[in-house]
Amino acid sequence: MNSSNSTDCTDVSQDLKLYIVIAALSVVIVVFTVLGVVLLGKYRSMVRTVAALQRSKLFFPQMQPPSMPMVAPAAAAEEEEEQVDEPLPLQTPLRISSTLRSCSKRLRKSQEQSQNLHLTKSDLSLLHLIKAGKEGVFYQARMSRGTCKGHTMLTCKISKEGVRLKHVETEVSIMRKLMHHKNVLQLLDWNTSAEPFMLFMEYVSVGTLRTFLQTNRVHLSGDPELQSLLTIASYHIALAMQHLRSKMILHCDLALRNIMVNKFPWEVKVAEFGLARDMSRRASRRSTVWQSPQQRVPLRWYPPEYFKNKYYSFKGDVWSFGIVLWEMQTFGTLPYPNLERSEEVVYHISMGHKNTNPEGCRPEILHIMRDCWQEPHTLRPSFCDIVCLLENTIENDADYVDVESSRDLTKDDAESHEAKSLQTTSVVLQD
Repeated sequence: MNSSNSTDCTDVSQDLKLYIVIAALSVVIVVFTVLGVVLLGKYRSMVRTVAALQRSKLFFPQMQPPSMPMVAPAAAAEEEEEQVDEPLPLQTPLRISSTLRSCSKRLRKSQEQSQNLHLTKSDLSLLHLIKAGKEGVFYQARMSRGTCKGHTMLTCKISKEGVRLKHVETEVSIMRKLMHHKNVLQLLDWNTSAEPFMLFMEYVSVGTLRTFLQTNRVHLSGDPELQSLLTIASYHIALAMQHLRSKMILHCDLALRNIMVNKFPWEVKVAEFGLARDMSRRASRRSTVWQSPQQRVPLRWYPPEYFKNKYYSFKGDVWSFGIVLWEMQTFGTLPYPNLERSEEVVYHISMGHKNTNPEGCRPEILHIMRDCWQEPHTLRPSFCDIVCLLENTIENDADYVDVESSRDLTKDDAESHEAKSLQTTSVVLQD
């Protein structure tokens, strides 16, 4: 009897567990069914909302150009109906946005190109040759019609045949980065749409400082204030190079032939950026001037570390500034005048030989000159240091010399001397 009761109890507990499992499964099925019905209802509601928005033109609106051509009313109505009935894919807004961006880029590019076509050679009358280099010639020019940013007189650089477009574009970008500085020749406009490529810069009335000193050597040699005048000119060149250093620009071709003169010695301007490099765009300061075997560099103005390690830094420009000081003191004499061949010049510089001390050079300038030629290059002063030294020298001279006097040659005399010299000889870059 006891065994039959225990069997009944076991059967009851098993039935109870089965009922519980069935009830739990039923509850789960009901819950999922309710959730499915709710989600299906929301989905259908969303579909209806999207369809209503499409019909009402509030979703993915059609973009129209700013100026629409005149069309007949019937044709316009038919076009509108076609736009409403035609289903729009979900990617349409993204395509419209990318199209706008591409159009904006093309517009900016066309505007930049249009700026490149402001002036042509036909807009100018070439007056006098300023200098002829290996990559281009400089002319004094007058606008034959209109002005260029308010200027009627210009300095025009015309590139020679074979000069690459990329090379000219680099020069333009560097001159634009330098912007306006009183001692840097300002770029006004350029034309690289066709050869010969042309750069249009502010006017210089006298020409190069080298030609000016050579032409007026007799007159300047008898001037008791010559050293003070040369110091003032050196100071303005140093100011220009200090500005280049602040913009992370290596000039790589600083020489007396590349200094332009409006009024000596107070208006001198550094020019010719054909070899210049923008160091803010370079990960290394290793020079790339010799990457091309056809590329020629001014050997007589380059530092020894360039020939030993092909290294050119801002202290290389400092070395060249020292050469410029020597050129000024010798009235435009070619550096290392006793050396004729390029191999001799490179060997002479690499062995540590320097230019001899110029006769009559004041001690202050001679000291700066020798400091610019120190080795290793880390010992050379910066252009900020050079500017301070020259400022102190000019201040000391102010007690004895009126730096604003009119003892210098007048512009008319300088122009006549420049024209005569250009008629007898062409000023070309050395090396």
